[in-house]
Amino acid sequence: MSRRLLAAMAKVIDPYYDLIMDEELEKNEYPSKLDEHQKLEKKSIMAQVMTKDIWNKYKDHKTKNGWTLARAINTGVTNPDSFLGCHAGDMESYTDFGPLFKGAVEKYHVGFNMETMKHVTDMDVGKIGTALADHAQKRIISTRIRCARNLSFFPLNTCGTKKTREEIAELMEGVFSTFTGDLAGKFYRHTTMNEDEIKELVDKHFLFRGKDKMQAASGYHADWPHGRGIFVSKDEKFLMWLNEGDHLRIISMEQGGDIPSVFDRLGRGAAAVEAGLKEVTKRDEVYMSHPVLGMITCCPTNIGTGMRGSVHIIIPKLIAKIGFEGIDKVARSMNCQARGSTGEHSEVIDRVDISNWRRLGHLNTTWWKT
Repeated sequence: MSRRLLAAMAKVIDPYYDLIMDEELEKNEYPSKLDEHQKLEKKSIMAQVMTKDIWNKYKDHKTKNGWTLARAINTGVTNPDSFLGCHAGDMESYTDFGPLFKGAVEKYHVGFNMETMKHVTDMDVGKIGTALADHAQKRIISTRIRCARNLSFFPLNTCGTKKTREEIAELMEGVFSTFTGDLAGKFYRHTTMNEDEIKELVDKHFLFRGKDKMQAASGYHADWPHGRGIFVSKDEKFLMWLNEGDHLRIISMEQGGDIPSVFDRLGRGAAAVEAGLKEVTKRDEVYMSHPVLGMITCCPTNIGTGMRGSVHIIIPKLIAKIGFEGIDKVARSMNCQARGSTGEHSEVIDRVDISNWRRLGHLNTTWWKT
């Protein structure tokens, strides 16, 4: 038996990390499972939009980075409980597979018309003119605002490789060295952290650890943990995740409900990242953006502002009474969404993460009013 075969046999496929293609999609055939999904009362947005005509027209097309329609819809085909069900591999995905992504974008970001509207990104904290009422602030344990950014000179991580992820991490290590003041801190790589560092970052709910089968089905977690890392400022109020999903997650957070303070730090952090990237790469433009869709991300839910503003609230009695699904239903009726105690698809313990749902066609400075 060859060494290569022995090595292949030794690797156990993990659906929470490894890319596992639907058998028919892997052969570039229309997935019969999709027909069954489309009969369900509750189906993904992809299943609502996707047709055999779209499949037949685009199944053989590849974007400049090699992304295909099969790869784009694999997560929704293999996970019928997915809410969205499709991901992009590069900016061209949104136009090359136009009927799929236009349909998905407009169904998720209700009210946005890709033919007549344009997204505007605005990080001016001065435009947050109204503070939360005292009774609202008292219910908030912590506030976290993050924005996703992708580098224009790399494919999205769904279409990336071990090499591209490691190149991004190497590049960002140089950018981190340009940070000053309250943004300065330390960069930890997943591949070199010691056990004490891992425990500390996990205990503080800072460290991301992958393990999401819906993301894995689009290649988010390929070559885990290579090229992943987390940057933490000295005061632990400014963080960055590298290659968790998108290339960069820029995060500002603090205890309590002082939204202007958190947003101001986020804006300064995003500006420092952009300035550092331009200095290190000598490029005039560094972020992947589109004149209509705004900031480009792997998941169509995040395009536009690329921003998710969230608050953690402790509501054990409500969790016991109506459960997480009930809370999420109420949140979505208000253009928000609920997540588990430690993030998307995580367990609900005593607290819930409530955040804005839509990010396209909305200003960065108005999310907290939802």
